[in-house]
Amino acid sequence: MRLGPLRGFILGHLLLCTVFAAPTDAPQTIGLDGKALLQLRGEAVKTADFTKSASLAESLKMLRSKAGKRLTEPLVAVTDKKVASPSGNRHDYVSLGRYWWPNPKTASGLPYVQRDGEVNPENDAYDRPRFERMVEAVEQLSLAWFLTGETRYAERAARQLRVWFLDDATRMTPHLRHAQLIKGINDGRGVGLIDVRGLTSVVDSEVLLRGASAWRAEDHDQLVAWFRDYFKWLTTSKHGRDEAAATNNHGTWYDVQAATIALFIGDTASARRICEEARARRIAKHIEPDGRQPLELRRTLSLNYTLFNLDGLFRLARLGEHVGVDLWHYRTDDGRSIRGALEWVLPFATGNAQWSHKQISKQDFRPLVRLLRQAARVYNEPAYEKTAGQLPDIGDELLWVNLFYPR
Repeated sequence: MRLGPLRGFILGHLLLCTVFAAPTDAPQTIGLDGKALLQLRGEAVKTADFTKSASLAESLKMLRSKAGKRLTEPLVAVTDKKVASPSGNRHDYVSLGRYWWPNPKTASGLPYVQRDGEVNPENDAYDRPRFERMVEAVEQLSLAWFLTGETRYAERAARQLRVWFLDDATRMTPHLRHAQLIKGINDGRGVGLIDVRGLTSVVDSEVLLRGASAWRAEDHDQLVAWFRDYFKWLTTSKHGRDEAAATNNHGTWYDVQAATIALFIGDTASARRICEEARARRIAKHIEPDGRQPLELRRTLSLNYTLFNLDGLFRLARLGEHVGVDLWHYRTDDGRSIRGALEWVLPFATGNAQWSHKQISKQDFRPLVRLLRQAARVYNEPAYEKTAGQLPDIGDELLWVNLFYPR
């Protein structure tokens, strides 16, 4: 029987309300703001399709479009790679040093040589592109499930998680011994850990999936076990120790990854220690009193890395909220702070200052949008929200941020 437009809308609205009637508590997300997401979902219940908010309507439309495409794309696995692993085990994650190229001075091209900021297209044959597609797919599908209650999204996200992490035939081994290898020099490096910073999104996606029939209690337990094994390797291996000791963005993102996973597996003490040490290890050492980040400014993609590290610092500050460590307002005696680093870069984004550091690709300030949205909340500063809406060439970034970091 076909339903008329009005009856169909009413029925759809009732079904949506039924889906959302049971969960009333905010999801215990780690990086994302669970309370804000619950409020956003509440608006979905009231309006069925965000019709009372044009920006949210556009955001949901975009999310549905992206998640819809994920429903028909092939599932990806670490075992899909066409290149051999140095260990001979297809389950081991393998990636190539992004900025390392064949040596033009040798017939074999070995050993590879560095061209900072220039990505070698050979990377596409390795695991990093598939890993990133997996993270994006699970992220979009889980959020679509959480906001709409449509089980097809949860089912697909659950299948993808099981393929990458749990199924015996395709699961990734919980280590990164062969990440960002350099041909002719080594078979993996500590800097390769930054490849999988998207694991921090995976854990939030898993939190959003809880309660979906497609994601079972045993799936959760097995995923936590995988992350527990990975955390042990991350914090005890030479690669992990090397990355923890890094003083640039690699050290920041190591902390983000380690603290997030610690919280996910219930190791609150480790997460607190990492956040406490970030005051001296990351903020005091990495940010100048005027807000500059000199270790990032010396790169050939100085703007990219300045924003990239700032993003990591913001995420560390968010993690600190879970363990009673306030990094948002931490300030050294000589004025080094996360907020200062944000303030330093804003004039370049708004056109009030000219970027004079080396930048071999087009300037892209879009990552600032989500940082400004968070800063508006944390510092109770509406001007940050206003600036986010005024940045040039942000495309659909603001609409996407409306879902992940709602006002």
